[in-house]
This record gives sequence, structure tokens and C-alpha cells, in this order.
Amino acid sequence: MIRLRTGLVIGSLALLAGCATPETRIRTTLIEVGLPERQAACMASRMVDDLSVAQLLKLQKMSKAARKGLGQMSIRELVDLARRVGDPEILAITTRAGLGCAFGGANR
Repeated sequence: MIRLRTGLVIGSLALLAGCATPETRIRTTLIEVGLPERQAACMASRMVDDLSVAQLLKLQKMSKAARKGLGQMSIRELVDLARRVGDPEILAITTRAGLGCAFGGANR
């Protein structure tokens, strides 16, 4: 069982390790979903330290499920999408990042 878990963790890390950092992957995922690039960059910088590898993978799967045109998704729609993932922590992190970027700008 421990070997299986270790293998899954290593496999997940290998998927994320590619060329991009986790923050870049989050930003890219948010852009693919339809957030404007500036909003996606702000949110990614706020979300990266709070999401686990498994949650990052869920976020990537979420992006494939509901893509809109570039810059066409609102924060509210993204929060609704995060709610559908079924992970309360992803929902909280996404909501917090979205509100922080909407009202606080790019500063953390």
C-alpha cells in the first residue's frame, strides 16, 4: 500500500514537473478555462502555495470540462466551476484568490 501511494505521488509530481512550475500550470489552466490573463496570473500566485498536487490535478481536469473563450469567464463562473469539483478546499482557495485579486489587485 505504501509503495502504491509513493508511486502515485511520484507519478503526480512527474506530471507537474515538466517544464512548467505549479504556478505556471495554474495560470495556464485558469487562462484555458477562460479567465483574462491578468486575472489568471494574479489568482495563480495566490493559489500555488495552498493547493496540493492532487488538487492541482483536479484543477487541470476542471479546465478541460468547461472551457470558454479567452477572457470570457467571470470569477463567479469560475467559483461555480470549482464548486462542482467537489473539493471544499479548492472552492475556498479559488474564492479567496478571486476575491483578493478582484478587490486587492495583484498584491498579495
